[in-house]
Amino acid sequence: QVQLVESGGGLVQAGGSLRLSCAASGSIRSVNRMGWSRQAPGKEREFVAGITTGGSPNYADSVKGRFTISRDNDKNTVYLQMNSLKPEDTAVYYCNLVGLRIYWGQGTQVTVSS
Repeated sequence: QVQLVESGGGLVQAGGSLRLSCAASGSIRSVNRMGWSRQAPGKEREFVAGITTGGSPNYADSVKGRFTISRDNDKNTVYLQMNSLKPEDTAVYYCNLVGLRIYWGQGTQVTVSS
C-alpha cells in the first residue's frame, strides 16, 4: 500500500502564491509518476500537473506558466508551486502516485479570493 499526505493549502488573494507538498510512504516502486489534480465545487476532477521519476513535467494548459511541479525522489515528495493564483484555481487539490495502480491523497483546500 501507498499513503499520500498533502499539505500547504489555504486561503490566498488573487495574484498570490502557495506551495503544496505531498509526501508518499509505503510500498513505492522506484519508477513512478506523481502529480496533482483538482476538483472545484460542482465540477469533475481535472488534471493539473504531473512529473516522472526522471523529472519530466507536464501541465494542464490552464496552469502553464503559473504552476511548477517538482519532486524529491529521496524524500518521495512532490511539490506544486502555484504563482499568480486566480479565483478559478479555487478547488480541492489531490496528490496522486501512479505505480502498479493509482493512489490518491486526501486532498487539500486551496481558496483564492478576488
